[in-house]
Amino acid sequence: MSKIFEITHRDSATRIGKLVLEKELSTPAIIKIHEKDCPITDSGSLWKRTAPPEPDTKKIVLHPHKSLPLYTREEIIKELQGEVKPASNFAHTGAVIHPFTSEYAVSDLYVLGAAKQLENRARELVESIIRLKENTRADSLLYAPALATPENLSMLVYLGVDIVDETLAIIKAYQDIYLTNSGEHHLDRLHEFPCACSVCLANTPAELLKKSKKERAELLSQHNSLKLAEELRAVREHIRSGHLREYIERQCRSRPWLTAALRLVDAQYEFLEKRSPIFRASTLYANTSESLNRVEIRRFAERVIERYTAPELETLVLLPCSAKKPYSISLSHQKFINALGKYRKFVHEVIITSPMGVVPRELELLYPAAHYDTPVTGHWDLEERAWVGGCLRLYLEKNKYKNIIAHVHGAYREICESVESELGLEFIYTADEGVTSNTSLDKLRDTVSGLEHTKKRTSEPANLDIMRSTVDYQFGRGAGNMLVTDGANVLAPYPKFQLFEGKQQLATLIPQYGTVALTVEGGMRLRGYPFYKVRIGDFTPHSSILAPGVLDADPQIRPNDEVIVEGETFFGVGRALVSGWEMKECGKGVAVELRHSKKIEAKH
Repeated sequence: MSKIFEITHRDSATRIGKLVLEKELSTPAIIKIHEKDCPITDSGSLWKRTAPPEPDTKKIVLHPHKSLPLYTREEIIKELQGEVKPASNFAHTGAVIHPFTSEYAVSDLYVLGAAKQLENRARELVESIIRLKENTRADSLLYAPALATPENLSMLVYLGVDIVDETLAIIKAYQDIYLTNSGEHHLDRLHEFPCACSVCLANTPAELLKKSKKERAELLSQHNSLKLAEELRAVREHIRSGHLREYIERQCRSRPWLTAALRLVDAQYEFLEKRSPIFRASTLYANTSESLNRVEIRRFAERVIERYTAPELETLVLLPCSAKKPYSISLSHQKFINALGKYRKFVHEVIITSPMGVVPRELELLYPAAHYDTPVTGHWDLEERAWVGGCLRLYLEKNKYKNIIAHVHGAYREICESVESELGLEFIYTADEGVTSNTSLDKLRDTVSGLEHTKKRTSEPANLDIMRSTVDYQFGRGAGNMLVTDGANVLAPYPKFQLFEGKQQLATLIPQYGTVALTVEGGMRLRGYPFYKVRIGDFTPHSSILAPGVLDADPQIRPNDEVIVEGETFFGVGRALVSGWEMKECGKGVAVELRHSKKIEAKH
């Protein structure tokens, strides 16, 4: 556990933290490696004899190390790394590791050796960082030297790099290369500077070229360093606002290797998913083809298949999505609901949408189903069709219906026809024109009214199904039945549902994110449920629980998950700020924000 680093904001592998040594340094950070106040000092290379540094409790001291080129044989890497002995007389230590190594000594900080050679090598960069992250402590730091530019900084931070330096930006300046966050430019090919910093305002490219090599390099170094620092501030703000991913999808277009890096890290779903919050306060903008691979979208689709149970109704009505969220308050869905009229109690509504796949009506409030926006052109590419069609196929393989009505048009209908053919089912199509035309709405009503219905669901059971389905989505299948029993009832208007049993409130539906917040009584109902629990030591917390106080936590827990907290004489419910696996590894920071708690009798 680190005593010097505390993570304050998390978003996938990205984090903002505080490194507390002689001075407090906010990460992600840019360091000046050769300056006296740099928080990192080097013990030196084992390739030559150097005097070891004096013990220093105010800095991270790198172990003596042997630098190797990127493509060194694995047996040589192991042999030479075995010669490196940790500097045990230092309070805070760091280790220089080769990108292809698979063995990591315990350290506060890891320096990615040969990092500069990973530029333009997307696969090696992504794999080396993920391998390191998966085999070291959650609160250890990662430093990638001589690699950062304004163009690639956001990607490095997205992958999990905490510290970079100005080295490459300065090297580029001595090569007469002018840096921006959208790419680099050779000075002799520029007609004017796109930047308004002091260097660019005081000079033109032609004027800089007339200066001496040294003076020109110093001025370009100043500009390049300023752009790197400016990009870092922008990245931090995107992390805080929850929009770093959208920024990455824009930023990676400047170079093919950065786009490749994004696609490769997206392929490592488990790595990102275990670090991604269950919801964000910001809108999810699905603007690119890479958006289909976002953790939030894939996780929602998986939980619909794995955790959601459809109500026992015989007729399914498939509907298109709407621009307004949640769907049920949109004008088009209000028309669908009015068309169904009194027959709505006999049908189950499921929305087909890109990029979400399929969204059962009971889950339409959940993040990100009610929190995404995407460009609407009327054209669906093959990747979108395959994704949405695959989600619909899996849903229909798991949930069986006697009748399937598809009130869809255009690409939606083409997707339905494809799935219908694949599964050997028979759909009834009710929208020969636009889905909101009077002719189509009349056909929808006539079709539903003409079917034989033996099962129905009135408004109160439907409301209970919303609560039950949401609890299953959050905690896993079966949890909903434990919390929402036959004697439960829902009070307050939609979407601000409150779950009661008698006079005892068990949970509240939070409309902003569609998630359920438990009361202590609701938590006690789930006390026998094995998941989403945090076990703490024998103490009584108040408003929050710090990571060092956590003895054990369910590895399924993600940031913003609702959790149950138990101690020897303590029981509480609250919201996790970190993943369960991370709670056990971190030495600083808040793990859970408590909402309600009470004392209980000690177990004997």
